[in-house]
Amino acid sequence: MKRIAPALTLLLLAPFVAEVLSGATRISFLFAYVPEVMVWGCGALIIREVVLRWRGGWTSILLLGLALSVAEEFIIQQTSIAPLPWLGTAHAYGRIWGVNWVYFLYMLGYESVWVVLVPVQLTQLIFRERRGERWLRTPGLVISAVVFLLGSFIAWFTWTQQARTVVFHAPKYSPPPQLILCGLLAIVALVLAGWRLSGLRDPVSHPTPKPWLVAVGVFVLSLPWWILISLVFIPSVPVSPAIPLAAGLVWAILAYAVIRRWSSGSDWGDLHRFAIVFSAILVCMLGGFLGSSAWPRVDLIGKVILNVIAVVALLALARRLTVA
Repeated sequence: MKRIAPALTLLLLAPFVAEVLSGATRISFLFAYVPEVMVWGCGALIIREVVLRWRGGWTSILLLGLALSVAEEFIIQQTSIAPLPWLGTAHAYGRIWGVNWVYFLYMLGYESVWVVLVPVQLTQLIFRERRGERWLRTPGLVISAVVFLLGSFIAWFTWTQQARTVVFHAPKYSPPPQLILCGLLAIVALVLAGWRLSGLRDPVSHPTPKPWLVAVGVFVLSLPWWILISLVFIPSVPVSPAIPLAAGLVWAILAYAVIRRWSSGSDWGDLHRFAIVFSAILVCMLGGFLGSSAWPRVDLIGKVILNVIAVVALLALARRLTVA
């Protein structure tokens, strides 16, 4: 159990951070956490283990996280290519050529960062003495892949074949083969890019900002991302979707460049890593309250309680890192 504890922790943290703490999976729908562990947990764990075997860094993890997001959005649950069922008969903002582009861009950032990057970094802070080790042997990696595929089928069936039609009363959707093919090609391209860039290293020649400045910077860089998902729910947006799409891409590139430069500083350490994790999770929890006014009372109270517990646990981790 001690040997596999980091792997089990990441399995549980990946969907807990991205789905439960954000409120995307609420208390009344907590049964969905099991297939989320199978997909998000196994996906994040496989990515971490594969990149470690490649001797890669965080850029490779990010690229494979993007590949996992494309798999979710185009193949598994197909939410970025199917008409969004909660909008009813309304046309989704930014839906062009059969793709919900604004929604897709948001999910690319959200799922690669909050499903993969943040939980991996958090787990490696919890088990920092084992951050450079493989947490799975080859049989464990194979089992994780099998569980991931099984969880992906469960997620596909429960969402596309049941939830869309039974819960949202939306017509069944059959994705065009060309979109599925585009998704598969994008996944292959991102995985190959992650492999090719596995040796990418930044020169260490500049000072690093204080951890509290990193925390503030990550908060400022992360919070505007929720504007994208907010636009999807606004009945009539008075601007062309090309504007938020272009702005979102520029903002994502800026955030990557800034954090990459910070993390290549000469005195980058665990408190800086914690600052990134803490701010990112805090933004995730705050952004999750958007639209919460329509939730049942038990879901809102449950989210508040879980968020408070998460903050207390993160502060305890910070104290442990400080005294180490």
